[in-house]
Amino acid sequence: MARPLRICLPEVTYHCYSRCIETRNMLSPDYVKDMAIEAINEAMEVYDFELIQLEFVENHFHIVIRTTKDGPTISRIMQYIKARTTEKYNRAHGRTGTLWNERFKCRIIEQSENPVNYLLWLLWYIAYNPVRKGVIKNPRESSHGGILAYLHEDYQGRVKITHHRFFMELGDTFAQRVRAFLQFELSYKEYLIYKMGSEHNINHPFF
Repeated sequence: MARPLRICLPEVTYHCYSRCIETRNMLSPDYVKDMAIEAINEAMEVYDFELIQLEFVENHFHIVIRTTKDGPTISRIMQYIKARTTEKYNRAHGRTGTLWNERFKCRIIEQSENPVNYLLWLLWYIAYNPVRKGVIKNPRESSHGGILAYLHEDYQGRVKITHHRFFMELGDTFAQRVRAFLQFELSYKEYLIYKMGSEHNINHPFF
């Protein structure tokens, strides 16, 4: 059966997810994540798109991208990022072949039932991914994610994060936006506690 065509639209926000081949921990140690960050930065030099959020664990990564009016499709952006990461990985390890298990999965946030809540919840879901996996204890400890850009106005990370307009609409000042945004973190943590009998009980389309 032919796989369904991906919906590629301009000026929408995509939550994308991709796993390593055989779900192996190939994004560990951290220098491999550094390679992926380099690939993302290179993609941002070549293509016009907005990076909203990203985070890595040992065998997969999440990234939120907003396409632009005259920019490339989400497929072209993700293909570039994944291909460049594979090239860097193979060169460093003297290997050939793919780094990735399958074509990436994605969802258009604006097509969800409540896009604003979905996006603001999603930013924390992604940030807590390495916490749920036991890699770090607090998402603020991540050295490769993007959540700190939403908490510190002058934060300079490894990649340029563009604040999504849903975040910008939370208040007139950055401080107001952060206070409102932190309420979504509290809500997410309560959700985790409620669902926590086992982490596999957490109900999310990409969990």
